[in-house]
Amino acid sequence: MDLSVVKRAAEIIVVLLCAVLIANTVSNMLMNLSGLGGPVGFIAGFVVYAAVFFGVLYFFERFFSIAIFRFRGR
Repeated sequence: MDLSVVKRAAEIIVVLLCAVLIANTVSNMLMNLSGLGGPVGFIAGFVVYAAVFFGVLYFFERFFSIAIFRFRGR
């Protein structure tokens, strides 16, 4: 097995884990500050989570050259 494949897989796992943890923390903080609950809070929390998650992935791609979904079409 080529070590570049292992390195790529490890990068993807670490980046996705960081994105999930950051998105979860930020969305929970924003939902607690806003005080939204029920179905409206669930939908708003999901939208915030998704925006932060993809924002973190874009940040990693942009500044660390780790392409997960290839936002820039490389």
